[in-house]
Amino acid sequence: MMRIFISWPGFDRAGATTGRRLLEAGHELVLAPKLGVRTPDELTHLAAGCAAAIVSTDPFTAEVLRALPDLRIIARVGVGFDSVDRAMADELGIAISITPGMNAETVADHTLALILSAVRKIPQQDNSVKAGRWERVGPLTPGELPGKTVGLVGAGTIGRAVARRLAGFGVTVCFFDAQVDALAGAEKVASFEELLSRSDIVSLHVPLIAETNHLIDASAIARMKPTAILVNTSRGPVVDQKALFEALREGRLGGACLDVFETEPPGADTLRDVPNLVCAAHMGGISHESIARMTGSATQSVLEVLAGRMPDTVVNRDSLRGSQ
Repeated sequence: MMRIFISWPGFDRAGATTGRRLLEAGHELVLAPKLGVRTPDELTHLAAGCAAAIVSTDPFTAEVLRALPDLRIIARVGVGFDSVDRAMADELGIAISITPGMNAETVADHTLALILSAVRKIPQQDNSVKAGRWERVGPLTPGELPGKTVGLVGAGTIGRAVARRLAGFGVTVCFFDAQVDALAGAEKVASFEELLSRSDIVSLHVPLIAETNHLIDASAIARMKPTAILVNTSRGPVVDQKALFEALREGRLGGACLDVFETEPPGADTLRDVPNLVCAAHMGGISHESIARMTGSATQSVLEVLAGRMPDTVVNRDSLRGSQ
């Protein structure tokens, strides 16, 4: 019997593809409180003695990993694993798995919903009507999508799914991705800077790595149209939040939609008085359906690694094989 730490709030202890599978395999479930942000010290305490962890964004720093000598796999629910120190995981022989492709369509749906809400000014109209006003022509007059240019930064699985959804809206889609040459229904631009200057809407679909940290900074914002809308459903630190909020307050950018933030959750004071900002609580990849798919995939990865196999969902499998 092995102990499995579970902090992913979507985990179903009684689910046929999740909790029941682990229990039937003879494992013990260690369920963390579902709400709240865990500190490294709290994580070390809660996951002590566990061979596996099914998690979302818990901070598996080098110090945490060194303090958990029994840990064999961190099953990250989602596709990003920037909350795990990969170099230390490689050194200690800890597998890191993700759930690729399980929520790409969900994120694409969410991206389109954010774009439409910003262009049509749905949040502002909702607040106005609920406040007893009936404003149709004036500051709350919305725009429309047909004729706009949407620039996709990143043309992976999610970027492609967003492009498919945009096909019926009468927009011009362009993209920039150094690793992708062609995207159906979209034009590849020569540079990131060209995409910024051409686009009415810029949508980010990149992982958080050293090269994408603060990819959208004050300089990038200055290249964008003053009426442009920025959409981020990737990772919070891809955008310099301070520079973005200053641009919105000063009217140098038309609007922004943030599903992710540099610090999550963001403090209420951080968002106060920022105009034309649509926010969500890192919900891009979340739906009833995607939760079931992702949790089942993470569970399968745990069972395979604990049985001595190395599934394709393990992102550092080559490093681990090389160390054997």
